[in-house]
Amino acid sequence: MTTTPTRPDRRSRPGLPLGSQLVRRKPLHQMARESETASTGLIRSFGLLQLTMISVGATLGTGIFVVLGDSVPLAGPAVWISFVIAGVAAMLSALSYAEMAGAVPVSGSSYSYTYATMGEGLAWICGWCLLLEYAVSVAAIAVGAGEYLTEMATAFGVTLPEAFVQPPGDGGVFNVPAVAVVLLATVVLIRGSRESAWVNTVLVVLKIAVLLFFVAVAFTAFDSRNFAPLLPMGTAGVTAAASRLFFSYIGFDAASTAGDEARDPQRDLPRAIILSMALITSLYILVAVAAIGARPWHWFDGQEAALVGVLQEITGRPWVSLVFATGAVVAIVSIVLVVLYGQTRILMAMSRDGLVPPVFGRVSARTGTPVANTLITGGVIATTAGLVPLGELADATSIGTLFAFSLVSLAVIHLRRTRPDLPRTFRVPFYPVTPILAVLMCAFLMLNLGGSTWVVFALWMAVGAGVYLGYGRRHSAVAALTDREYAEASAPVTPTHETVKDTA
Repeated sequence: MTTTPTRPDRRSRPGLPLGSQLVRRKPLHQMARESETASTGLIRSFGLLQLTMISVGATLGTGIFVVLGDSVPLAGPAVWISFVIAGVAAMLSALSYAEMAGAVPVSGSSYSYTYATMGEGLAWICGWCLLLEYAVSVAAIAVGAGEYLTEMATAFGVTLPEAFVQPPGDGGVFNVPAVAVVLLATVVLIRGSRESAWVNTVLVVLKIAVLLFFVAVAFTAFDSRNFAPLLPMGTAGVTAAASRLFFSYIGFDAASTAGDEARDPQRDLPRAIILSMALITSLYILVAVAAIGARPWHWFDGQEAALVGVLQEITGRPWVSLVFATGAVVAIVSIVLVVLYGQTRILMAMSRDGLVPPVFGRVSARTGTPVANTLITGGVIATTAGLVPLGELADATSIGTLFAFSLVSLAVIHLRRTRPDLPRTFRVPFYPVTPILAVLMCAFLMLNLGGSTWVVFALWMAVGAGVYLGYGRRHSAVAALTDREYAEASAPVTPTHETVKDTA
C-alpha cells in the first residue's frame, strides 16, 4: 500500500498566463504544512549525527578517490590550491544553504528554496539542474567503482575483462561494477530511511579511517621537492582543476533534502551542513598534500586509481593496496547511497508540487519510502553509469551544481529583503557580502568549464523547458490555486520560533 501527498485539485478556470505562473511563489506556510509527517508519509527519525553523516557521506571521497588523478595533470603540485578554491566556493554556498535550511526546513533542497523566494520558473530550472547534478554524480561516482574493483581483483591475481569494467567511451562495452553499485544502493534505500542512515554512518566512519590510513603511509615517503615548480601549468591550470574538483564538494546539500525526515530540521540542518563542510575540506587538502608529497605530479597522468598506485609503490605490498581499494569501494557505495537518496527526495518535492508525475511522490506505508520513485531513479542512473565515461559525467555534474548553488545564494538575499521577519536559526555571516561572493565564485567556476560541457547543459535546459511546458505547467499545484486561495496562503503569520540574532 502506498500513500500520495495530497495537493489541491485544479480549478475549472482559465490557466494563469505563462509569465504570471513563472513568477508565482510557493507560500512558505503551505510548504510547512505539506512537510508534516502525516501529509508526506515519511518518518522523522534523523538527528544531528545522521544529518551530518548524510552530508559527509554524499560528499567525502569523490574528489580523492575518483577525480584526483584527472585533476593533478591540470594543476600540477598546486592541486591542493585547487581544492582550497573549490572548497571556498562550496563553503560560501554552504553558508547560504544553512540559512535557507533553517528558514525553510523542508525537503527539496535548493529547488524548494527557490520556489519559495523566486517563483515557479526559476524553481523548475533549479530542480532540473538538481536532477542533472544528483543523477549524473551518482553515475560518475559509480563509474569509479569499476576502477577500484579492478585493483582489488588484481591483488588476488585476477584480471577482469576490460569490456565489462569500462563504459564504451573508455574502451569497454558496459561497466558492470558501476551498475551493481547503483542497484545495491537502490535496494538499501527501499528498505527504509532509518536503516539507510545507519548503513551510511558505518560506511562514513570506515572511509574516513581509510583516508587517514593513506595519509599516514604517504607521509612516510614525503618529499618536498615534489612541490617544485608549484604552478607548472600556470594559474589557468589551477582554476581549471578547481572547476573540475568542485564536483568533489557537491553532496553537502544532500542534508537539505532530508527536511521532511529530520526530527528538528530548523536546528539541526544548518549545523549538519557547516560541520560536514569543515570536515570534508580539511580531509581533502590533507590527502592531496600527502599524495603530491609522495609522488611527482606528472606521475598521476593516466593513473585511474591514483591513490592505490601511490600505496603500492611506497609499500610494495599487495595487501595494502587491497585494503585501500576496498575502502575506496566502501566510500563510493556510501556516496551513491546518499546522493541517490537526495535525488528521490527532490523528485518527491517536485511531484508534490505537480511538476513531475505523481508516481514519484507515492510513499510505501510499510517502509515509509518512495519505492516506485527509487526503483525508477535507480534504474535510469544504473544504465547511465554503465554507458557513459567518467570525465564527461563529472563536468556535466559541476555545471548543474554551480547553477543551483548560485540560485540558493540569491534566494538568501531575496528572502532577507522580502521576509526579514521570518524565523531563522542560522544567518549567513557578513551579509550581503558572503552570498554575493558565492554567486560570483560559482559563475567564475562555470566559465572555466569546457565548451562541450556548456553544450550539454544547454541541451539539458532545452529538454527541461519542453518537459515543463508539456507537463509541469498544466499540473502545477500552486498555479491551480485561485487568486483568493493564493493570497490567503501567502499572508504572513506570527513567527513561532525565536529568530536568532544576526551574526553579521
